[in-house]
Amino acid sequence: MKNYKQISKRIIMINPKHFNYNVETADNNHFQKNNIDFSEKRRNEKASLEFKGFIQKLKEKKITVKVYEDREDVKTTDSVFPNNWISFHQEGKIILYPMYSPNRRKERRNDIIEDLKDEGFIIEEIIDLTHYENIGSYLEGTGSMVLDRENKICYAALSERTSHTVLMDLCEKLNYKLIHFHAYQSVKSRRLEIYHTNVLMCLGTEYCIVCLDSIDCKEEEKKLINSLKKTNKQIIEISEDQMNRFAGNMLQVENIYDEKYLIMSSAAYNSLNEKQKKNILYYNEIIHSDLSTIETLGGGSARCMIAENFLEKK
Repeated sequence: MKNYKQISKRIIMINPKHFNYNVETADNNHFQKNNIDFSEKRRNEKASLEFKGFIQKLKEKKITVKVYEDREDVKTTDSVFPNNWISFHQEGKIILYPMYSPNRRKERRNDIIEDLKDEGFIIEEIIDLTHYENIGSYLEGTGSMVLDRENKICYAALSERTSHTVLMDLCEKLNYKLIHFHAYQSVKSRRLEIYHTNVLMCLGTEYCIVCLDSIDCKEEEKKLINSLKKTNKQIIEISEDQMNRFAGNMLQVENIYDEKYLIMSSAAYNSLNEKQKKNILYYNEIIHSDLSTIETLGGGSARCMIAENFLEKK
């Protein structure tokens, strides 16, 4: 039986050239705020500096990062978030996802897949789910869902961008069990759907950081907790205020020496209390970096910026 890994030793990131506030995604991404009063050029510069600082911190800890440059000729404001359009799996599978925003569909790049082939990564199958865009059903990769790869469980908060239909199809193709629920955040005194699961939940090898306050249905909350306990995950709870500062949008990775790290933004790190930090540090070191421009205008943080590469080499 194949030994499935929960966390990756290789990650893929895209250096943004056209980063900006995306009007098309703002309807249902309530983390996005167009309140940074810089020119488009200055916004790009700030995002680029944050990206480079982030990469530097990862490389200092000997984490293997493959950086692809944004394309000059294709303008995509959100290409810094590649985990929404593609995922790479240990079985040699690549999945392409249906995206809610038409202007984000341009982010999909065959040249990245070809480059990985050239580097000797084994690609057995490309599962293309993008046809669901034609019927208005979406699933935005490991933004829309958080995968327990070892236990083959897919956790997903249903939303306009996370379709139950597409989830069922994907889980059947990957032989995963689906645990779905509804998650909400308070926006101007209204409870609105959270657009992506990975802003409220992060799953490591030994623990799960999760905002249970966002799950209003007690039965759904209980189902999630039971699954996490059954798979021996310590539950580290965060508040809705911490979630709003991207404390759920984290990713555990390994470096070349098999040392584990939890990656997050400085905003997320600074929102944590001492007990939460102590619980996390029991399992791994923390890497955090300032991503304030990317978070504010893009509505995504450290985890959204990373596509894990679980493909195996020949």
